[in-house]
Amino acid sequence: MSRPVIITAALTGGADSTGASPHVPITPAQIAAEALAAHAAGAAIVHIHVRDPVTGKPSRELGLYRETVARIREAGTEVLINLTTGSGARYTPNDEDMSRVGPGTTMATPENRVEHVLELLPDICSLDIATMNFGAHAFVNVPGHLERMAKMIRDAGVKPELEVFDLGHAWLAASMAEKGCFAGTPWFQLCTGIPWGAPATTQAMLAILGVLPKDALWSGFGISRQQFPMVAQATILGGHVRVGLEDNLYLARGQLAPGNASLVDRAAVIIRALGSEVATPAEARQILGIAA
Repeated sequence: MSRPVIITAALTGGADSTGASPHVPITPAQIAAEALAAHAAGAAIVHIHVRDPVTGKPSRELGLYRETVARIREAGTEVLINLTTGSGARYTPNDEDMSRVGPGTTMATPENRVEHVLELLPDICSLDIATMNFGAHAFVNVPGHLERMAKMIRDAGVKPELEVFDLGHAWLAASMAEKGCFAGTPWFQLCTGIPWGAPATTQAMLAILGVLPKDALWSGFGISRQQFPMVAQATILGGHVRVGLEDNLYLARGQLAPGNASLVDRAAVIIRALGSEVATPAEARQILGIAA
């Protein structure tokens, strides 16, 4: 029997990728337009970071979130809005004085990291259950801070998307679920292929699934050239999927994706070829237990 598979489109991300592709959206108007295009292609959820409109660099500016969300809502779309809370967790050491932070550190308090969520009340927000080496820097989310963020998110009535990048992260998230940190059935995002977390392999995905709560809802993705293979793998294993320019800039080797919609289109083809259907926003709300 066919089942609906939710596609999340991660529109722009927080990496320094704007120089690698002219199609990565930067301004609130561009990000909102990409959200609407991705939804038209089949995405039930759009995952949103914002960027400095002048430099293209990642930003946590509340006004940019306000404008982006307002533009999407004013379009009258049913797409579910998912705002990141990942910004504010980057740590780079000061090699000359290890008691101090180095250039590029963006550490912020849990309250600052969820400020835009508490004001704008999206359907979903990400919560990165992860402390790990992340490329050349570290990504730091300690349990006490995660629990503070989870409580604020829960009290605001927003559904957290629990992003896990490795086996231990899933174990911690499952422990938080047992402690009542989240309302309703927990919703996990299995992030694979990011250096230096879990690789984008079937074995890694199965290992992470093995420690999730039995009733957990989940989605999964791989980055770069593993984006579409992991769409297939997550669908086959009974999960939902994520694609987008945050995770992958290419449709094929040497062929830049002209926008998020093209990546969503490809994911939809894979899902249908495997005998499932692409979930509508209404179906995604029902699956995740999110009120209209």
